[in-house]
Amino acid sequence: MSDINYDKRKQEYPKAPEPYAGGEISGRRDLPDNIRENLGSRRVPKLSNVRFPDADPIVAKFTEEYRQHNVDILFVNPPSPDGGIWIRSQHRVGRRSRENMIWGQVSLAQMAAVMHPDYKVAVIDAIAERMSWATFEQKLREYKPRFYVTQMTAPTLTNDNYGCFLAKSIGAITIAFGTHVTPLAIETMRPHPSLDLCLRGEPEVTLREVVDTITGRTEFNDDTLKLYKSCDPEWEPKQAERLPNSDYYDLSHVKGLVWRRGMEIVRNVDRNFIPNLDDLPLPMHHLLPLDKYRTAVLDGSYQFIVTSRGCTAGCIYCIKHVSYQAGLRLRSPENVVAEIEMLVKLGVKNIHMYADLFTANRDQVMGICQLIIDRGIKIGFTANSRVDYVDQEMLQLMAKAGCTVLSWGIESANEEILKKARKGTTADRARQSVKWAKEAGIRNMGYFIIGLPGETKETIQETIDFSKTLPLDLAIFHIAAPYPGTPFFFMVMENNWFRPGTRWEQVDMDQSTVLQYSNLSAEDLEREARRAMREWMFRPGPVITYLKSLRNIAALRSAINVGFQQAKWALFPNAAH
Repeated sequence: MSDINYDKRKQEYPKAPEPYAGGEISGRRDLPDNIRENLGSRRVPKLSNVRFPDADPIVAKFTEEYRQHNVDILFVNPPSPDGGIWIRSQHRVGRRSRENMIWGQVSLAQMAAVMHPDYKVAVIDAIAERMSWATFEQKLREYKPRFYVTQMTAPTLTNDNYGCFLAKSIGAITIAFGTHVTPLAIETMRPHPSLDLCLRGEPEVTLREVVDTITGRTEFNDDTLKLYKSCDPEWEPKQAERLPNSDYYDLSHVKGLVWRRGMEIVRNVDRNFIPNLDDLPLPMHHLLPLDKYRTAVLDGSYQFIVTSRGCTAGCIYCIKHVSYQAGLRLRSPENVVAEIEMLVKLGVKNIHMYADLFTANRDQVMGICQLIIDRGIKIGFTANSRVDYVDQEMLQLMAKAGCTVLSWGIESANEEILKKARKGTTADRARQSVKWAKEAGIRNMGYFIIGLPGETKETIQETIDFSKTLPLDLAIFHIAAPYPGTPFFFMVMENNWFRPGTRWEQVDMDQSTVLQYSNLSAEDLEREARRAMREWMFRPGPVITYLKSLRNIAALRSAINVGFQQAKWALFPNAAH
């Protein structure tokens, strides 16, 4: 039965054609109707010219309507690479915090004030908000900014550029500033095509001119005109001109800018510094999450005030060589105190006098402190200092005005290392100044650097032993980091001290080192820095200091967090990454 049926089927169904190998197939016309209903049995059409569908015009119209900007300029401190707390600002370097500090983003608030009220501005501080990348992207789409302005640092470079990528995908013009892009703007932009512009040096006026040029603004209020003219007496407004066959604008006239002209990256001439910092409007602190900022073992909200820019000292490793250099520009005491009063009204309890060196000018410091006292302003403040830029009378007045903590850049106990680093001070002077501060009732934080030129295991031990003799409430041991543009960076390049395979993200004083000396390997430096932290920390004195600071639950939580971060870094190297 099966054979009969099989034969019958062979008679009813034609033999299948040979597999198609190109060319024309005519098809069979003598097929039964029930077979010809299968459209695949029909004639294969001749190959035609391509006519791919073009949906771009209609989609572009749709997306253009969708991408209507909700804010003109969005200032961003993006999420951290690892979800942790990272320290970063306009004129400093980036690093992971071990002191339980969340830095107030006063630089973003300052830039916002320069653009307001002519432009609608907003700020996202993803570090303070402990914001994930998913949440950050959602917020970015809510704001839909025309301009996306972000800071970039060496240890967070790839991470920061991811933010630019997200912003570019929703149609923003992306702009970066900070201590990494200033000396390495072209090499930052080249591998990151989503980054449109870089602001070299002091960013406020350059940003203002970029936005004014692109938006076509040519009329300004007196304060803005004064700011423009103070940096460049010959400045004149210029309307935007698009480059031929491009979405980019001709920005060749904007000083301090690095920009894209087609496939070319162009670096314009540099812009001079703002000569009088009082010409800047007070920062728009209310745009920031003020209740999120904090520092070690201090209660209440915490925010920064920039009291000056620049430093007269010459330390080879300091990023000030990139940011504000050797000149010193001071805000008037009256101007600084006006900002303090603004923050007090916003509920801020503690202020950090944020500068390359707060005590760089005695008259300014004394003036600020006296005004705080005379006006009865109830505020606590912290500051950074050098041991050779203070005296006993000044420290006593600072304490009376509300100074609670001073951070000292001590670096090393070895005189030769201090000389090679052009520190310009001595261990004896450090001992004296820290003692004066302690006697005045000011807590002391000491910062040390392991791995400066000339370092040996013996000099490291000398520094560790010295740190134990000082009345410090907290000590931090960093690893020397050759940040691009500093004298130390060029020294490392010339002497081939860079660790093989170095990436920019590894130029981090906290996590690891990129240095490799003939007598001290990178592993040696990392091990010694952690040993220094352990030797200083695990002693009765620091433990007692912590216990004394536990006045309430908030202080207890802060102290525990600081202790945990320090111990983790010192004891578990892999966990620190």
